Amino acid sequence: MKPLLHAELINSPFEDPALFVEILWEHRALLFDIGEIGSFRPAKLLKISHAFVSHTHIDHFVGFDTLVRLMLNREKALKVFGPPGFLANVQGKLAGYTWNLTEGYPFSVVAAEVHPDRIISETFRSQHRFLPEEKREDSFTGILEEDSQLKISAAHLDHFIPSLAFALAERFHINVHKERLSERGLSIGPWLKEMKDALWRGDSGNLCLKVPLEGGGGMEEKEFSLDDLEETVTLTPGQKIAYVADCRFTEENSRRIIRLAEGADLFFCEAGFLDRDRDRAEERGHLTARQAGELARQAKVKKLQIFHFSPKYEKEAEGMFQEAEKAFRR
Repeated sequence: MKPLLHAELINSPFEDPALFVEILWEHRALLFDIGEIGSFRPAKLLKISHAFVSHTHIDHFVGFDTLVRLMLNREKALKVFGPPGFLANVQGKLAGYTWNLTEGYPFSVVAAEVHPDRIISETFRSQHRFLPEEKREDSFTGILEEDSQLKISAAHLDHFIPSLAFALAERFHINVHKERLSERGLSIGPWLKEMKDALWRGDSGNLCLKVPLEGGGGMEEKEFSLDDLEETVTLTPGQKIAYVADCRFTEENSRRIIRLAEGADLFFCEAGFLDRDRDRAEERGHLTARQAGELARQAKVKKLQIFHFSPKYEKEAEGMFQEAEKAFRR
């Protein structure tokens, strides 16, 4: 099974948080936190349609300027989510520059501020010098975005300030059996994406697709309904990725993290300190590696990836990983 979601941390565990998740075959990607991203490939960054910011400490938000600069000539808007106070942060960032030469650029930023019960959003268009407009308010019940393929959820955590944690879930995964296509004399091609889109949308089984035949040079086609093609695919549970950055180890935070990350295939969790320094971790509003492992175990995730280490452990990185893994596998 080839996974739909490909996740990678842009920086090392000692550097700024930024998780890049590419959606295979979709030419789009998501970003969780926007730390320093200047060294990442621009072609990859241009695929980003949504960015989800846990909080606006500089190491989680400094890369916003890089994204805007790179995307200025892009037609597709960038949608960004953040905690209470986020709209003022975005407006302040954009107000820090002079935009008198951007009237011809089509780019815009749609920023959304996530409160426990509502989402307040505003649009900032380059054509209008990134001044805020189109303010709207919607209710929030835990889901930030949802389409036929994916659902992105959020939970509010305590970092002495509000901090958001996120979960990205694929509704279900479509596995194409190429050997069965070959047995029926059907060629692989763009029609497979059409079929997947129809399955994700829940279209009727009577929907017909034009499928190229093998040996026909791509010219000979035959119509098949979705029902006719049913045996060429298998639907399995989709991937789930959870992301937690910068929060205290409190009972309420733990409860919310475990519920959000439950059953995740991949759990990215901050681990600022070793457990021997848990008092310091509490002072700074961070988790220890052991606490991250305990949360991963209780959430029954399949794989734990810790990050965002304090520089004081630069020579003890392996000890961080070992402490987290020991608590996780206990």
